[in-house]
Amino acid sequence: MIYKKSREELGAMRRGGIILADTLNVLEEALRPGVTTGELDALAEGWITGHGGIPSFKGYRGFPASICSSPNDVIVHGIPGPLVLEEGDIVSLDVGVLYEGFHVDSAWTFPVGTVEDRALQLLKVTEASLEAAIAQCHPGKRLGDVGHAVEAVAISGGFSIVREYVGHGVGRHLHEDPQIPNYGSPGRRERLTQGMTLAIEPMVNAGGSATKALADGWTVVTADGSLSAHFEHTVAITEAGHEVLTARAPAAASSRLQRLAGAAQAGTHG
Repeated sequence: MIYKKSREELGAMRRGGIILADTLNVLEEALRPGVTTGELDALAEGWITGHGGIPSFKGYRGFPASICSSPNDVIVHGIPGPLVLEEGDIVSLDVGVLYEGFHVDSAWTFPVGTVEDRALQLLKVTEASLEAAIAQCHPGKRLGDVGHAVEAVAISGGFSIVREYVGHGVGRHLHEDPQIPNYGSPGRRERLTQGMTLAIEPMVNAGGSATKALADGWTVVTADGSLSAHFEHTVAITEAGHEVLTARAPAAASSRLQRLAGAAQAGTHG
């Protein structure tokens, strides 16, 4: 069942999205050669809880950390720990926040210092595939249009799409219907309607599309050892089109939370 959100529920997700976006900004500022993924996890947990949120991932089906950190050939679900990030690495930082009873979900893949041109191109194309998917998000479009947009951009850039892992609905539960593959045929599958909230998350590999799950039960890597990138936003379908609830902005979280709280009380959208 697809759960559509009311204006008040979207307001909660919007405020949670601010906390999440600022968490990614804080992580990006801390990201440098020599930092461990465990240090980034502690930083994210402190920021989220310090702003009234709860890390969505910690304890979810037994996951032991507050964020997923997935470097280089790790596609998704990497577990933070003692791994030291090095110059030239890339790393996906996936963050979920529970705030006022609603989850939001977003991920970004960052370069660590200076990276090779192929890695930089992978990041650019994967981010562009997310932007193309979001551009399809307005009432009347279908999920096949969203997935097709991701696949078209990734393939035209010379990369491959991960097919085993997909995006999803998000809201009162971290994972809700519908599933959102990063491939598809235009005009097919569920129709997008106002109130749907979707976690759209392209996962794109520099090599082949095959994946392999590691023995820890969480970490998923490329089967051929090639680099992988992962970008994700939580997007609401609105009457006029869409709203990216996890959009990153430079302003301080506290001031933006106050502004949005005031807008919610006035019954308007921030």
